[in-house]
Amino acid sequence: MYLIKSPLLLKWYYPSLLWNKSRTEKVIYLTFDDGPIPNVTDFVLKTLKVFNAKATFFCIGDNIVKHPAVFERVKNDGHAIGNHTFNHLKGWKTDNETYLQNTLKCQELTQTNLFRPPYGRIRKSQIRSLELGVWSSEFKAPSNSQPTTLNSQLQIVMWDVLSGDFDTQLSPEKCYQNVIKHTENGSIIVFHDSLKAFDRLSYALPKVLAYFSEKGFTFSTL
Repeated sequence: MYLIKSPLLLKWYYPSLLWNKSRTEKVIYLTFDDGPIPNVTDFVLKTLKVFNAKATFFCIGDNIVKHPAVFERVKNDGHAIGNHTFNHLKGWKTDNETYLQNTLKCQELTQTNLFRPPYGRIRKSQIRSLELGVWSSEFKAPSNSQPTTLNSQLQIVMWDVLSGDFDTQLSPEKCYQNVIKHTENGSIIVFHDSLKAFDRLSYALPKVLAYFSEKGFTFSTL
């Protein structure tokens, strides 16, 4: 089970997390989780370029290491980068120190102030540590790593609309409808540049960009 539209109660319970941006401007914030990988991320980049759209990519550190050229293309195209942990860890099932060290390992590659927890699952104690600084004295970097000079605080980004593209039981058309029915000014939308999501992503993304472009929306980075 998953919710397409993030409920107000959840936003109230986690007020420090970023769920959406200003409702007064016709701007949409597309985000892509789990890349970068060849072909799928390349498809996303080409599609965004057609519509002169910018987006934010929440990258897995292990994929950055495996596909550095794809990661460079994302940055060179002017998109924003976010941290999605090094190994796509679920915070609810991971002890704090392991989770934060894994985030720091990814942070050394992404050098960003944006973080999205994989699966949207994160403990309040992990939120506090990330917002205060993942490399505080309580959670030092491993002894074999290089000293970091990165930003010490992270903005944790959730979402307003979940496309459902990761759901292999979902039709591509339903994925598209999920987005257009629930998106409004300032919405943060989640897609995934992954092989698992590609059938739905490749159908829905161009149609979403065309639909909202025709309605006068722009697409910006976080």
